[in-house]
Amino acid sequence: MKAIIPVAGIGSRLRPHTHTQPKALIPVAGKPILGHIVDGLVQEGIDEIVFIIGYLGDKIDSYIRAAYPKLKTHFVIQTTGKGTGHAIWLAKDYIKDEEDILIVLGDTIWDADLKKVLESNYSSIGLMRVDDPRQFGVAQIDKDGFVKSLIEKPRIPKSNLALIGVYFIKKAGELKEALEYNIQNDVRTNNEFHLTDALMRMIEKGIKIQSFNVEAWFDCGKKEILLETNATLLKRQKKPIEAPKNIGDCILIPPVHIAADAKIKHSIIGPNVSMGEGAIIENSIISESIIGPFAHLENAVLRSSLIGNDASLHGLVQSLNLGDSTEIDYNR
Repeated sequence: MKAIIPVAGIGSRLRPHTHTQPKALIPVAGKPILGHIVDGLVQEGIDEIVFIIGYLGDKIDSYIRAAYPKLKTHFVIQTTGKGTGHAIWLAKDYIKDEEDILIVLGDTIWDADLKKVLESNYSSIGLMRVDDPRQFGVAQIDKDGFVKSLIEKPRIPKSNLALIGVYFIKKAGELKEALEYNIQNDVRTNNEFHLTDALMRMIEKGIKIQSFNVEAWFDCGKKEILLETNATLLKRQKKPIEAPKNIGDCILIPPVHIAADAKIKHSIIGPNVSMGEGAIIENSIISESIIGPFAHLENAVLRSSLIGNDASLHGLVQSLNLGDSTEIDYNR
C-alpha cells in the first residue's frame, strides 16, 4: 500500500508560527502533527509515502528522513498553491493505474478503523458531522452509505457531513484520469483544483465511493484546535509521567509531556502541557499549552498558549504595597 500526503500549504491561520516552520511540523503531545499521521500509516503496514511539499518543504524532507529512515519516501514540489487536486496530480508518476492508494491531508489527526477501510472493495472517504460545514468539502450519501454528491466549501450546504481529509482510492488510474480531465479543462472551485471535484467526476462516471465515519477528528489549522488536540492526545497516553532529570522544586499536574532534556525550576506545569526538547521553564505557572523546543520561559503565568521554537519570554516580578480595601485586576 502506498500513501500520498500533501503538506505544501503555508498555514496562514497559524501565523506567526508558520513563518518559520511548516504547519505539519508544529508539535502536539510530544511529536509533530505529521509524526502522528505517519505513525498511524506505518502501523497499518504502509511502507511507501509520497509527500507533496512546498513552502519550507526542506524541513519536511529533513524531518521525515531523520525520523523514518526505513520508510520508502518520495518528495514532490508544488511550487504554487493550486489546491489538493493539483497536489495529487503532481504525484502521478509515482502512482500505477491498477494500484490502490491512500491519501491523507498533512494537517489532520483522526481516529478511524483504517484497517477496515483498506480492506474495502470500494473507494472510501472519511466523513464526520460538524456544526458548520461551510469551510470543508461536504458530502451527501444514500441509505447504503455511498456518496451521491460532493462539493467544496458550499455557501449553502446540503448536509453537515464534512470530508476529514482521508481518502482510500481503488484503482488509482480512475482518479488520475479525473484529475487530468479537470486540469486540462480548467475545472476549478474558488480558483483551485480540488480533490473533491475529481472525486465528484468519478461518481458522475458511475464509480461507487463509500463513506466511513470517524470517532474523532482534529483539523489542526487553528491555535484553539491544536491545543484541544494536544489535551486529548495527552489524556490518551498510557505511560506515566517521566519527569526529566533537570527538575527541581516543581509540581507536575498530569497529563503532561516533558522532553527528557527539558529543564524546569520552581514552577507548576499542567494539566495538558507539552514541552519540547531543550525547553526551559523557571518560576512559572503553565497550563493547557504547548511549549516548543528550546523555548525559555521565566516568571510567566500562561494558559491556553502556543509558544514557538526558540522563543523567549521573561515576565514581570512585582512588589506591591496595598492599602486597605484596595482592588487590583491585571486581567483588565
